[in-house]
Amino acid sequence: MPRSTDTIAALATPRGTSAIAVVRISGPDTSRLCAAIFGVTPPPRVATHSDYRDRSGKLLDDVLCTFFQSPRSYTSEDSLEVSSHGNPLIAQMILEDLFARGCRPAEPGEFTQRAFLNGQMDLSQAEAVMDLIHARSERALAAANQLLRGSLGRQMKALIDRLLQILARVEAYIDFPEEDLPAEDRTIVAQELTLLARETDRLLATSHYGELLRDGIKTVIIGAPNVGKSSLLNRLVGHDRALVSSEPGTTRDFIEERLIVGPHCLRIIDTAGLNPSPAPLEKLGMAKTLERANEADLFLLVFDVTGLPPPGLPLGVTDKVTSQNSIIIFNKSDLGNTRPTLSLSSDIPVRHVSALTGEGIEALIAEIILRADSFQQQVGTETIAINARHADALGQARLCLFDAQAKLAANEPIELLASDLRGVLEAYGSISGKVDNERMLDALFSTFCIGK
Repeated sequence: MPRSTDTIAALATPRGTSAIAVVRISGPDTSRLCAAIFGVTPPPRVATHSDYRDRSGKLLDDVLCTFFQSPRSYTSEDSLEVSSHGNPLIAQMILEDLFARGCRPAEPGEFTQRAFLNGQMDLSQAEAVMDLIHARSERALAAANQLLRGSLGRQMKALIDRLLQILARVEAYIDFPEEDLPAEDRTIVAQELTLLARETDRLLATSHYGELLRDGIKTVIIGAPNVGKSSLLNRLVGHDRALVSSEPGTTRDFIEERLIVGPHCLRIIDTAGLNPSPAPLEKLGMAKTLERANEADLFLLVFDVTGLPPPGLPLGVTDKVTSQNSIIIFNKSDLGNTRPTLSLSSDIPVRHVSALTGEGIEALIAEIILRADSFQQQVGTETIAINARHADALGQARLCLFDAQAKLAANEPIELLASDLRGVLEAYGSISGKVDNERMLDALFSTFCIGK
């Protein structure tokens, strides 16, 4: 297990005035620093009230200090957290004193990096720390917590263990070149590769859900001019975000706002009205509307219950609209309750609302939550939401698996198959940040009595 040779310190709470400020210290000199500053090393994992005096004996603040003894700490090193009053000047003076005593300013992410290097967490868990900090919604927070508790790590461990068994079987025949991989073993390897490819695809399928959690569900409000799209946005947001006018074509560009709806974060976008006879400037706005529609995850299709038969949606929109990702909204229900005839699937849920009075908005929000819930992805019993780096690694693993399957089917030399399998192992291992070659050797020797 790697160990740091220096001791780092940094402010663990946001800069600025607050009730408390927390300075975190980690490294081999932590215990010595405790004794020098407080006269004694506090008992581990117990918050202790004490005076903080600098090297000259000057009182900086009365603080709470908590000592974490290796290996029972976040970094697996001796660590200390000093909680002072939240005056930024006090926190800065404590840091300057620690630097004068030999501490080094911590680099961004260095505490978590040390935790990873010291085996406290794998790389996917380390990434989950930032997901947890930046989570925009309840669902994002829950997914980050699962990642932090090793959900993806467990999935990858199971895949790596399975792959090592396959690789052990293949490597055995490389060590005995006079032996070719028999038909029975080829069948076993082919079956195992198919299972690995299937599980890899299941994990890859969670990539989009991960994007939605981290960036928000792209929700596009679409409709003809003056049906109340901007009024609906303002009602959902809770304040006047968009300009509202009785004059058609007021919204010429799209307006985007992040909005928490139940346990979800939505990137809700108000678009220019779809006018069958647009003015030149409206054409530009409509082009941007279609661009947003191509990127959308959820469609709010707004129609006026008091207006003329609504114009048909452009082909680029109708091609993407389904009962799972769309809601039909009949607006201005305070002025009537008619239901215009639409050339859309009857399976798409319908809600009558009044953006002006708020009538029907709660039911609409409940429907939005229901649509958003359908994006959730599970692998087994766990919610998994991989990030772009994970997706790239799994994509590479999938390509190597495809190549291995093709070589196996073509009865190509076993060495080439082994090379592809090592590529899969490297890709899998990059997700958790570690691949133990000794584990492969252990699997090899336990399966085939090669050491005789």
